[in-house]
Amino acid sequence: MEELSNRQKRILSLIVHEHIATASPVGSNSLVNKYGLDLSSATIRNEMAALTDYGLLKQPHTSAGRVPTEDGYRFFVRQLMNETSLAPDVSATINHQFSQMSNDMQQWMRLAASVLAKRTNSASIITAPQATEVQFKHLELIATHGRQLLAILVLEGGQIRQQILTLESPVSQEQLSHISQKFSHLLVGKDAQRIKIFSEPLTPVEDEILRWVENEMERSEQLPTGEIILDGLTNVLSEPEFSDSEEARRALLLLEERSMLQDLLSQTILPESIGGVQVLIGGEGTWDNLAQCSIILSKYGVPGIATGTLGILGPMRMPYGNSISLVRFLSGLMSDFVMQNW
Repeated sequence: MEELSNRQKRILSLIVHEHIATASPVGSNSLVNKYGLDLSSATIRNEMAALTDYGLLKQPHTSAGRVPTEDGYRFFVRQLMNETSLAPDVSATINHQFSQMSNDMQQWMRLAASVLAKRTNSASIITAPQATEVQFKHLELIATHGRQLLAILVLEGGQIRQQILTLESPVSQEQLSHISQKFSHLLVGKDAQRIKIFSEPLTPVEDEILRWVENEMERSEQLPTGEIILDGLTNVLSEPEFSDSEEARRALLLLEERSMLQDLLSQTILPESIGGVQVLIGGEGTWDNLAQCSIILSKYGVPGIATGTLGILGPMRMPYGNSISLVRFLSGLMSDFVMQNW
């Protein structure tokens, strides 16, 4: 593609803004009338034709105006969009909302998901922060029936793993409490690899329980994301682009299928630095389900300690400036929470 002239960049930018606002094709006459351009409609049509040849615009119907293509949106986001900040009253309102919350990660995640969904009219995505290194914190063992017991493993950062275990032989609650105290004292702060080479003398029951602890910690290390909270799914369904229920179904399937969403996050946001923003437009040739969508993601947390992901999914025709600034702002708030409470 040839280098765009300043006039072409301005026309492309105006078409993107107008299409985002109206969800309709944009014609040359509407640009002249609305924005008071010192150009004739014929000149604008010629430039629109050139932008179409470059693959940045398309014409849905012969007599219609133009709409941005995926490449047109990408060009706009990466080269034409000005850096924006949240309005002071908006940031103050959001800060006040979070100041009313207790120091509970679940409450903060749900509030962040709600704020993102309502203020962008999109679907929001938030994953719980995951410890960069999974470490043992506490073990609780509760006798239930016969040879069965409830094992509750608490990891640093608050992640909990629990399971009903069946031992080779019955064990009293007194014995289980002793084992819990022993492991909680000896293993605190250790990761799965250090537990694997744990060399203290153990009874057969202790060894059996320790192997379970080790396996659960290794499984936690392999999880690409923690708990996922979604909000605003109906917002996506209400957009004109998704009047075709099949398009909406394909987009929402990615959010509802945890494995697909984990795959998306693991391939996109992991290389990003804390507070950085990743914008995916139209599936980027990789995720067919997102052919009509854009996703804005940011990683939050503390490097080397714990990180999570937050963002939004909506139509390609979204207000990128405001959406990106909101995602970045909330990423900062969530990072502050992790720093103060982890």
